[in-house]
Amino acid sequence: MRAIVVTKQGAPVAANIELQPDFPDPPAPAGGQVQLRTLCSAFNHMDLWVGRGIPGVDLTYPRVSGCDACAEVVSVGAGVDEAWIGRRVIFNAATRVTPRARPDDPPASTLAPDYELIGEHHSPGAHSERFNVPATNIADVGDADPVHAAAFGLCALTAWSMMVTKGGLRPGQSVLIPGIGGGVATSALAIAKHFACPVAVTSRHQWKLDQAESLGADLGVLDSGEDWSRQVRAWTNKRGVDMAVDSVGKVTHLSCIKSLARGGAYVTPGCTTGPDATTDLARIFWNQLRILGSTMGSNEEFAEVAALFRAGKLAPVVDKTFTPDQCVQAYARLEGGEQLGKIVIDWR
Repeated sequence: MRAIVVTKQGAPVAANIELQPDFPDPPAPAGGQVQLRTLCSAFNHMDLWVGRGIPGVDLTYPRVSGCDACAEVVSVGAGVDEAWIGRRVIFNAATRVTPRARPDDPPASTLAPDYELIGEHHSPGAHSERFNVPATNIADVGDADPVHAAAFGLCALTAWSMMVTKGGLRPGQSVLIPGIGGGVATSALAIAKHFACPVAVTSRHQWKLDQAESLGADLGVLDSGEDWSRQVRAWTNKRGVDMAVDSVGKVTHLSCIKSLARGGAYVTPGCTTGPDATTDLARIFWNQLRILGSTMGSNEEFAEVAALFRAGKLAPVVDKTFTPDQCVQAYARLEGGEQLGKIVIDWR
């Protein structure tokens, strides 16, 4: 089968990418699995981490990444309803790791689920013509456009889990999204507008602010590298925002903390500019702020966002579509941070 292959670890990642026409086919689906024929696959920042290497994760190369796709179910393993065959689906790339059971462990009431990712820990991922996933991780999308369906899944799930499930977002609350451009940020904007929330966004690029405002953002702040929290607080009549959704990390963290209202939530699913941020503990305790980390989400949450997608209530932002032959250009666009929304490979 054809597959977009990361031939070796290193940066720039695009230099190590090639389309291979004869990559080994996946085995027949095991019990509880389905095999998918890819219609379109989409990129996430995780594709870059797979190319660069992930601390603490032992990856071997060559390997095929890809955590998002719209695909057709072509076969099923034992125990899976054959009615899935022929369905157009998206999938949750997060597979839950079975928790350990040791006699001396304390109660696990505070532990969050541990996930591994199809396309990160497990290869081949979605940037191939066929791959296997657990049947419990798929959701039917009917006759949805494969490009938009592929662009929807993981980022919408990540944003929903951190904003709604963990952050407790309520209708009408104000939301700040720094670094508008990537899939999680644009998904967060769509979810905030679904809840009728006023939204402020930041970017280093005016064209991204302009596009974000056309998608519903109420304030666009051009980020010149200085503290922009005063602009955000002025927009809220000095009250501050209820939630800051920050996947940028080091360079935006402190401005986000300064932008929050009392009792506000700082939620983060990543830190693309680095993990070693400077914070303000006095603001955190005095204003009773909540700091919430989040990664991906459960199959139950995935079913919720998939239902909203099918109903036309949530939609992804698609930046640009490439063919498999253009995979190096697609990686280069992602690596350069040139996109607003999701980059998609059309395999049809």
